[in-house]
Amino acid sequence: MGDSRLPGFYKLSREERVRAVAAFSGLSDDEVRMLLGGYGLTPEEADRMSENVIGLLQLPLGVATNFLINGRDYLVPMAIEEPSVIAAASNAARVARVKGGFRASADRSLTLGQIQVVGVPDPHAAVQRVLEHREELLRIANDTNPTLLRVGGGAVDLSGRVIDTERGRMLIIELLVDTKDAMGANTVNTMVEEIAPIVEELAGGRVRLRILSNLATHRMARAWAVFDAEAAGGRDVVEGILDAHAFAAADPYRCATHNKGVMNGVVAVALATGNDTRALEAGAHTYASLGGRCRPLTRWELNSAGDLVGSVEMPMAVGTLGGATSSHPVARLSLRILGVRTAQELASVMAAVALAQNFAALRALVKEGIQRGHMKLHARNLAVMAGATPDILDEVVRRLSELKRVTYDDAVRIVGEVRSSAARAGGSDKS
Repeated sequence: MGDSRLPGFYKLSREERVRAVAAFSGLSDDEVRMLLGGYGLTPEEADRMSENVIGLLQLPLGVATNFLINGRDYLVPMAIEEPSVIAAASNAARVARVKGGFRASADRSLTLGQIQVVGVPDPHAAVQRVLEHREELLRIANDTNPTLLRVGGGAVDLSGRVIDTERGRMLIIELLVDTKDAMGANTVNTMVEEIAPIVEELAGGRVRLRILSNLATHRMARAWAVFDAEAAGGRDVVEGILDAHAFAAADPYRCATHNKGVMNGVVAVALATGNDTRALEAGAHTYASLGGRCRPLTRWELNSAGDLVGSVEMPMAVGTLGGATSSHPVARLSLRILGVRTAQELASVMAAVALAQNFAALRALVKEGIQRGHMKLHARNLAVMAGATPDILDEVVRRLSELKRVTYDDAVRIVGEVRSSAARAGGSDKS
């Protein structure tokens, strides 16, 4: 692995960027051709992955630069259509490098499966009856996946609790499974379905649901970093970020948008690596609302030197094996670029990206507002929407970028002006 600090990376042509990533990650010629050709998933592969397939939807795949995590450099693949996200993450990671980059860690890949039992006349006693057979139930669960057991994973614990609901008391039996480097949904669902009939007989009620929980509080990832006050933009910017955090902590409407900014980074990396974005979103937003109110997923505070210290802790159920992570060729390539060896390492990287994304969003908000940088990067999209053809696109984008505010109406006007100017120049040449 090389140095992820790649000054001027965004100024390179797409081919030059691919070559730089290939050199950093040691990509093969075939992998380089895949990126340069813009292909990956074939219609035939897509037809095997989903139902009623009629085509493919592609998203831009970029890399965030500058990430130094636990002393190691990473280029981070991110799949996202929203302008400025990748640039913002790269810039935040550059600021974090000043004080040594990010420190990050993640828990074991422990995933919770739940079995719902209804109609139990003595639910508290039923918990004890089920738990008396704990070892037997763990063995039966593990018999469904001997491969996982051989690599040191498998079902590791069984517990039970009684909950009060609008439909009366219910017994919930919970199976905890170490899924190692897989996200583990299919594995856990198979295990709870296998032991459910025995649980039903022991409990004396009727089993309803048998499925994993996406509130992955046993799979927490965390990251923290010191952002040098001067590199962040000065004392006023630091104070502004602290005020913004306090706003999110006190107001659910702001908190929702604050956490959306965190998830911009998480979801983009998840998409790039073939992980389950819906599970991650569900887990993160539910975790943020534990206790009855929405809380920011990040925290911001000052250290004794006056620098900004950011931290994040959130559920991160991701994998490097199984599902689309293994079957999608671009997801496999993204993992090659990232160079992670385990699901825990991937979760750690994603936590660092989450923190970087939040820092970048808050800094933009307290400085010039989110739209300035966002709309400048959006100028190319607006130019194309306004009818700019390839021969005038660069000039239209250049002129749009000089404006204080960039709007679609501006794009239409400038396209017309540039087109007229080109036509007049063409006429002059002919004469």
